Amino acid sequence: IIFICVVSFLVIGVATILFFINRYQNTNRERLSKSIRIMESELKSAVVLNRDSMNNTLSINQADRKAIESSIKRISEIHGTDVNLYDLNGRLLVSSLPLPYIKGIVSTMMNPVAFYHLHQNQEVQYFQKEEIGKLSYVSNYKPVIDENGDKYAYLNIPYFTSQEDLKEEISNFIVTIINLNAFIFLIAGVIALFITNRITRTFSLIGEKMKKINLEKRNEAITWTRSDEIGQLVAEYNKMVDKLNDSAQALAKTEREGAWREMAKQIAHEIKNPLTPMKLSMQYLQKAIEQGTPNIMELTNSVSKTLVEQIDHLSMIASEFSQFANIENARREDVDLNETLNGVLQLYSTNEQLELRIILLQQPLIVEADRTHINRIFTNLLQNAIQATPEDEKAIVAIEEFREGNSVIVRISDNGHGIDDTIREHIFTPNFTTKSSGTGLGLAMCKRMVEHARGKIWFQSETGKGTTFFVEFPLKD
Repeated sequence: IIFICVVSFLVIGVATILFFINRYQNTNRERLSKSIRIMESELKSAVVLNRDSMNNTLSINQADRKAIESSIKRISEIHGTDVNLYDLNGRLLVSSLPLPYIKGIVSTMMNPVAFYHLHQNQEVQYFQKEEIGKLSYVSNYKPVIDENGDKYAYLNIPYFTSQEDLKEEISNFIVTIINLNAFIFLIAGVIALFITNRITRTFSLIGEKMKKINLEKRNEAITWTRSDEIGQLVAEYNKMVDKLNDSAQALAKTEREGAWREMAKQIAHEIKNPLTPMKLSMQYLQKAIEQGTPNIMELTNSVSKTLVEQIDHLSMIASEFSQFANIENARREDVDLNETLNGVLQLYSTNEQLELRIILLQQPLIVEADRTHINRIFTNLLQNAIQATPEDEKAIVAIEEFREGNSVIVRISDNGHGIDDTIREHIFTPNFTTKSSGTGLGLAMCKRMVEHARGKIWFQSETGKGTTFFVEFPLKD
């Protein structure tokens, strides 16, 4: 709408300015036409012009020239304009302002274009735009005709128009139309604001309800009593909310079932792995007993040791899955991050195959989280950093703390082999692991525990050079 108004304003403005210019030019031409006719009549009345009957040209002696000059000057003074008289060959005979012609500023010959129109085309009047240097003016040419209808001279009036009047008229119009459009825009703005407020007030309720839409809870419908366009929109919104609630419940059920299926498959796989060597060991021991193997006691001890190791592995699997399932049941409390982190680092300080480079902030860093979760997060990250280092190299792990706004970030870097580009997007996926053994829940648990403390975890890795994990926690005010 604004674009259309602006375009309309420009079109009307340009058209009106062109109209003013055209009217101004026509007015000047009409004034010149009237003036030159009056001057022609006065010139005929004031001076008796002798003509050469052979060639129909003026024959002017010295006395006649003075009389003509006097009459032209008088007529020029009366009408306030210059007057030039040319013969039929286009040569200047008399001028009310002879100085420019005497000095050679202006040619004493008639303008060739005007001469062509009057002499060749036999036009009764011709307007010509002419220039003297940078000064432009309009010249009106007209043949002087006797009582027989024969022309015997050309009369010229150069009219120096004042552009200031035209500019002032155009300026006044532009100011008027700008003020008018400003007033129209103001009125339109007030009306549009009133209408918009009525509409937006109606939509604000729908907007607030839409902001509160959440798949994790049941969304409320909007109550609307009027049967209008807004009522139709509200009805459609309520239908959408009902469908969304049904879809959310179905999705949640599907996700739970899918998660349990994946969890059951993973648990079955992890339990099956130790059961196989346990079964083989028991079958081997049973066969040895039946055959009366002489070193039966030594074989029994070996099988018992294998069974205990596999049972411990099963216990570890059950513990990890139990921890993963109970993350949401954490107990939030005020935890000094430095105190907990120092406790974890102290456990690894005696490892001769590990070099720790520690830069911690020398101040209490209180975060609201589960203390056990904080311990598990950094224990898991340090253990991963150690395991990522090749066995023939010493593991170098750098731990650094720094503040960013009202948060603290812990950076843990290692000199391991890095994370391949193809698996980076799966690093925090449950049950995903690059190790030959393990449940693949470590980093998934870390992510869920960090998010439970309203924090963030991410990493940067360069293949062959190492990986850096970042853990960010909001500090308690």
